[in-house]
Amino acid sequence: MAVGDDLLAAVQEVAREAGDLLRRSFRRPMSISYKGLANLVTDADTASERLIRTGLERILPGVSFLGEESGGDLSVSGQTWVVDPLDGTTNFAHGFPWFCVSIALVEESQPLLGVVYHPMMDECFIARRGSGAFCNGQRLAVSTIPSVAESLLTTGFYYHKGDELSRQVTLFHRIHQKAQTIRRPGSAALDLAYVAAGYFDGFWEKGLAPWDVAAGFLLVREAGGVVTDYAGAPVSVDTAETLATNGLIHHALRILLRGT
Repeated sequence: MAVGDDLLAAVQEVAREAGDLLRRSFRRPMSISYKGLANLVTDADTASERLIRTGLERILPGVSFLGEESGGDLSVSGQTWVVDPLDGTTNFAHGFPWFCVSIALVEESQPLLGVVYHPMMDECFIARRGSGAFCNGQRLAVSTIPSVAESLLTTGFYYHKGDELSRQVTLFHRIHQKAQTIRRPGSAALDLAYVAAGYFDGFWEKGLAPWDVAAGFLLVREAGGVVTDYAGAPVSVDTAETLATNGLIHHALRILLRGT
């Protein structure tokens, strides 16, 4: 299925509808359950995913679907919708207004189309492969910060505790010593969108799922940035490590991540 402007506009509308649902539910009584010790799911997550799935099925009937809440698989031969109906659920549940809707159309583990909608700021980030990245009609470009020492970076940590978290904290400490500063807002999809917009200069995180990164990868690339794993190798939406930067600091940040 070709990815044209009409398809991108239709997906953007679905993302906005889901974002409106989240905004209406924000800081209201909600049902909360747990997928792990620290991994929350609210009734807003499930309602948003139902809305998105119905909308996407109407746009492109029969396309495979992979969502954080309902599951699914990446199609090995065709296209797949990859959806996070509420990225930043813990923030949402605690009343912290940093969360989003993320929708991507993926083929052979690479995104063709991506939309990230930040409902509390009414920012809709969109990209189509080969056509640039935009937010509310304005073309995006990554920052021109030339060094890690001048950079504002962002990252996230595993939900899981223990040795892996300790390694990530050690890594955070190493990079913080070199960077201007680091933020940890709690939504990988928005972090990537903000790298694409030039607000953050770089982002790294390990252990993310396809729905966390699929749309964001495309936004960063189409805004002129670079996305690899920590070793500098190309990534797909199911790669375990993500490093996304403006390109200018990519090599230096990769060296810090690898410790060599």
